[in-house]
Amino acid sequence: MLPEPRSLVRRQVLDHRPCDVGLSGQLWTRRLVGELIAKLYRVRLTEPGVGKYLRRWRLSFQRPDKRAVEQDPEAVRRWHDEIWPEIRGKAKKDGGEVLFADQVGIRSDQVTGRTWGEKGKTPVVRRSGNRFSVNAMSAISTKGRMHFMVFTESFTAEVMCRFLDRLAGHFDHKVHLVVDGHSAHRSKKVRDWLAAHPDDVELHFLPPYSPELNPDELVNADLKHSLPKQHRARDQAELAAETRRFFRRHQRQPHIVRGYFGGPHVRYVLDENPMSF
Repeated sequence: MLPEPRSLVRRQVLDHRPCDVGLSGQLWTRRLVGELIAKLYRVRLTEPGVGKYLRRWRLSFQRPDKRAVEQDPEAVRRWHDEIWPEIRGKAKKDGGEVLFADQVGIRSDQVTGRTWGEKGKTPVVRRSGNRFSVNAMSAISTKGRMHFMVFTESFTAEVMCRFLDRLAGHFDHKVHLVVDGHSAHRSKKVRDWLAAHPDDVELHFLPPYSPELNPDELVNADLKHSLPKQHRARDQAELAAETRRFFRRHQRQPHIVRGYFGGPHVRYVLDENPMSF
C-alpha cells in the first residue's frame, strides 16, 4: 500500500508529461506511472497494480488531444472570457446570428476507418487509379443552421467572396461569421467585400493554431469519415455530388448541427429557440 500517493502522483500525471519529470516519452503508460511511483516512494508495483491505482484515482486510458506548440494560451483564454461573449452580445444587440465557418478538401484516395478481414491478411479497398478532389466551405450556426458551397478550384479570396455572397443571400439579418486566420479570409478582396456589405456580414477571427475552438472542424471530420463508408466516387463529379448529399442531409438535421457546439473541448452556449426546418 502506498503512503497517501493519490494527490501527488495524480497531479503529476495530469499536469506533466513523463519527460517533464525526468522520465522518457510524452504519454503516460502504466509502466511509466510505475516508474514515477518508484522514483517518489521507492515502491515497485506491477503494471496491473498500477492500473488498479489509476482506476481508483478516477483516471482512464485515453487518446490524447493534440495542441500546436505555437498556440498562445493567453489568446485562448481571452477568446473564452472576452471575445466570444462580445461576439454573442453584438449578435444579440443587432438581431443577428453567429456562425462558424471552415473549408475542407476531400480526396478520392482517402480511406478512413477499419474493416473486418482474415487474420494475417490485410484487407484491400479497391479504388480508382485516377486521383481527384473537391473542396467545400461550410458554416454552422448555434441555432442548428448549416450552409455550404462545394467547388473544384483552390480556396482563394475570390471563392471566399462568392461564399459570402451566397451566405448573405440566405439571411434577412446580420451574420457574425467566425473563421480562422487563413490568408484568404484576411485578403484585401474580402476586406473590400465586407466594407461594401457592413449590414450583411461581420468577420471574427479565432486565435491562431486553435482549430479545436471551431465546431465546424467537427463537421469536416464527419464528412471525411462518412464519405468513404457510404460510397466510392469514380470521378470528380460523383465526389462533388456525394459531398453535397452529406451537407444536405445535415441541413435536415438541425439537432445534429447543434450537437457540434457541445464538443468535449469548447461547449458554446446555444441560442434560445432553435429554428425548425
